[in-house]
Amino acid sequence: MTTRILVLLLAILSAVLSGCMDSNEPERMLYINGVGVDYRDGKYELYAQFISFANTAKSDQPVDPGATQAEVGHAKGKTLDEALFELYHSVDQKVYWGHFNYIVASEEVMVNGKFSPVIDNFIRYHETRYQVWLYTTKDPVQDVLLVRPVLNKSMTLSKLGDPRNSYEQESFVQPLNIRQLLIGLDEPSHEAMIPLISVEENWQSDKGPIKAPVLSGVGVITPTSFKGFISGDKARGIQWMSNNTKRGLVAFDLDSGNRSTVTIDKVKVKIKPVIGKTEVKFDIDVELWATISSVEQDVSTDRIRKEIIKVVEREIKETYEEALEKNVDIYHLSEKLYRKNVKEWKKYHKDGKLELTEDSIRNLKVRVTKLASDRKSYKETVEE
Repeated sequence: MTTRILVLLLAILSAVLSGCMDSNEPERMLYINGVGVDYRDGKYELYAQFISFANTAKSDQPVDPGATQAEVGHAKGKTLDEALFELYHSVDQKVYWGHFNYIVASEEVMVNGKFSPVIDNFIRYHETRYQVWLYTTKDPVQDVLLVRPVLNKSMTLSKLGDPRNSYEQESFVQPLNIRQLLIGLDEPSHEAMIPLISVEENWQSDKGPIKAPVLSGVGVITPTSFKGFISGDKARGIQWMSNNTKRGLVAFDLDSGNRSTVTIDKVKVKIKPVIGKTEVKFDIDVELWATISSVEQDVSTDRIRKEIIKVVEREIKETYEEALEKNVDIYHLSEKLYRKNVKEWKKYHKDGKLELTEDSIRNLKVRVTKLASDRKSYKETVEE
């Protein structure tokens, strides 16, 4: 009887201990937060940003402000896998990809048609998720990965790793993750806008200047090609044509030369396809809710409404015209017809999208249906 019990105990212990043999000890792993990919001389150049959770897990700020939060490794290869395994040669511990947050692709990756292989490589790996944020840049990708959050916040809460929070406050360019990319490329017009990041030294601390990532526009891709960048003021119309926009700013000069600003709190866009005998045009209605931010002279609400409408209309048209030059359906007009009348869409589409012209937007109507003031007054507080 005693021998039977001993054998049973040994069997149970063997099963339990063998189950622990494959487990990974957290302190013996390195965690990837972001990856930058460049492409030069026929090789992928991989930059991997490793972060230390020991310094960020218990707080939104590092436990030790002086400790290094992130370090970036570099490797090359003819394929991205070759570059990854080259990187593993110099890694001290096992690399864990479950906290992988974002990818930054260089201009060379986009121009040389290597963005699709990069995405394929990461979505096929079982540890990575589809909610990985995507960016492109004209700056060196290692510079983007080496910027640290302002006030030494946790790297996991940086603008690149957690873009939704800052988008709530200023909706210039909508964040895009891998899941949204795949959906966008699958729908007419089979194009997706990747947020364009630049690195600027526009912050200062007591220890010196700080570099920060700045959203500066979008890069437009299709499943097979890269169509170019739309950046700066030429990209401002995008935010007025999206129901996802949370908050934006409209600035205008009055006759006196004084500058005034208005915050847009809500955007509601309706796009109606108008099917003619030989072509399709679109009527666009944009409804805005605005809040007066600063007015440097007495001005009527009617005048403010007119100025908002003038600026928003101009920015929508400028972005549309810039996109047309690159053969980009920036406002997804093809998809609107596809959703509304797929039978007519089949008549007019070519390679999954409509052939748009400057006249494809038949009517653009911008309305300010709500105009408020934070201080219940839009007149000057102190008059000279």
